[in-house]
Amino acid sequence: MNAAAAGFSMPPEWSPQEAVWLSWPVEDPRHWGGAKREMIWSKFAEIAAGISRFEEVRINAPGKDHAAITAICNSAKAVPERVRLFDHPHNDVWCRDHGPIFVKHRDTGEVAVTDWEFNAWGGKFPPWDADNAIPGKIAASLGKRLFLGGMILEGGAIEINGAGQLLTTEAVLLNPNRNALLSREEIEQRLRDGLGVSEILWLKQGIEGDDTDGHIDDLARFVDPTTVLACVDRDSASPNQKILADNLSSLRSFLGPNERPFEVVEIPLPEACEVPGWRLPVLPASYVNFLIVNGGVLVPTFRQGKNDDRALGMIRELFPGREVVGIDCLELVEEGGTLHCISQQQPA
Repeated sequence: MNAAAAGFSMPPEWSPQEAVWLSWPVEDPRHWGGAKREMIWSKFAEIAAGISRFEEVRINAPGKDHAAITAICNSAKAVPERVRLFDHPHNDVWCRDHGPIFVKHRDTGEVAVTDWEFNAWGGKFPPWDADNAIPGKIAASLGKRLFLGGMILEGGAIEINGAGQLLTTEAVLLNPNRNALLSREEIEQRLRDGLGVSEILWLKQGIEGDDTDGHIDDLARFVDPTTVLACVDRDSASPNQKILADNLSSLRSFLGPNERPFEVVEIPLPEACEVPGWRLPVLPASYVNFLIVNGGVLVPTFRQGKNDDRALGMIRELFPGREVVGIDCLELVEEGGTLHCISQQQPA
């Protein structure tokens, strides 16, 4: 029996949470070239400490690193009793994509794990075998029921509104490097079966420099069942300008759960973030890659005072009952993602 048939569905991110999961940077040359270990450990500790102010943070990491991780999180002033480490070795840091996607039973409240296949965004960054094993390890460690998704799916590729609708992109889920043998209709059915949604809403593609081929969590996010915060680019010379304008047009054409158009709020991308000589000429920086936690929203910033302040102010208006906290993610985005990409929430 699949998750939906068993009465489970994926709660929206603004629902009450038990914890947020991270996969700690391990000894791997893919992690910021291997030369910035101290910097990236400090940044992850800052993020873990930020999450721990609101709820428990659970960390996948090899057992040999637990003492050092605990020490650096303590130095970052994490709430000690809200940092919990698990001996779960992995390959890379992007827990949103290789971690479990949690679902919750509509009647009993039981939380279960859905385990989808992961192939490092279309086979781009081998190896990924340890990453692919993380959902099963978490389910076993927590004693949770496990449902298999039956296809390749990254958590950053989907956005749900808790009212039966799921937003995604053709550039990712219809890409031959993911599920070449599945039709669009078959992919939609697996999403319905695995996540308990009823309608799939498709955008075309994502922003430049995105290793994922175009994850939705850099483009548009639900802030409630009927409101979407969508990225736009005002720079007519930018390759993202037309991509995001086309996405915006599609979003305005969709109907929400009330059979009325969504309220679509436009948020400009930051100015182009560039690292000379880096493998990504333009970094996929986006303010909608925020993480919602209990009572708060952690928002990536990019050392662009005016732009950062505007984005934080907009998000405060959209989440009036939550504390909005900016976290500098300029170095984090060098490897292609920020706060939402490195995290995965576990519902209460």
